[in-house]
Amino acid sequence: EVQLVESGGGLVQPGGSLRLSCAASGFTFNDYAMGWVRQAPGKAREVVAAIYTGRGRTYYADAVKGRFTISQDNDKDTIYLQMNSLKPEDTAMYYCATTWYDGNWPSYRNEDRWDYWGQGTQVTVSS
Repeated sequence: EVQLVESGGGLVQPGGSLRLSCAASGFTFNDYAMGWVRQAPGKAREVVAAIYTGRGRTYYADAVKGRFTISQDNDKDTIYLQMNSLKPEDTAMYYCATTWYDGNWPSYRNEDRWDYWGQGTQVTVSS
């Protein structure tokens, strides 16, 4: 059974930083793409970052480029999202997601591409 467990969310002031973690189990970690998807109230889900270390691939949404960094620790079956220079518009529920990597990397920027989801962790950026 695929399980994804997120942690690290919270309340932070604008300009601050947070690091989200996602511990994965139940599948062969290296064979799957991993991603972070967020959803703000009243808005559609948005893939903010994705990674597939087997081919050295990463993806970032334009809104977070240069501020967020996704990384993966294959020894711990865990991915991270380092979020710097946070803005109020980054406020959202952040979900860890995974799916089998089939080589069609551009498709992973679409939120409907992901098959398995964690329960989410809330990030609130406010003064």
